[in-house]
Amino acid sequence: MLEKIPSSLAEEITESLKVSTIGIGAGPHCDGQVLVMHDMLGLTEEFHPRFVRKYATLADTVRDAVRKFDSDIKKGKFPSEAESY
Repeated sequence: MLEKIPSSLAEEITESLKVSTIGIGAGPHCDGQVLVMHDMLGLTEEFHPRFVRKYATLADTVRDAVRKFDSDIKKGKFPSEAESY
């Protein structure tokens, strides 16, 4: 695992090892890449390192869903008879 190191160093390390390297913020020369799902989906709003690419912005959507769920629980609307066994 190579994290937050210069791409040229990651390339040198990858070429010198017989085992696979996995990069997280170490450039494209590693054998594999990690992108934390919470970062990728835009669930982490305050954390913005340059190696994170957001493919979605779901923080507001998730917050809204949790509020609706909480409200339904408190109002006794969930679970309904149809959602029960």
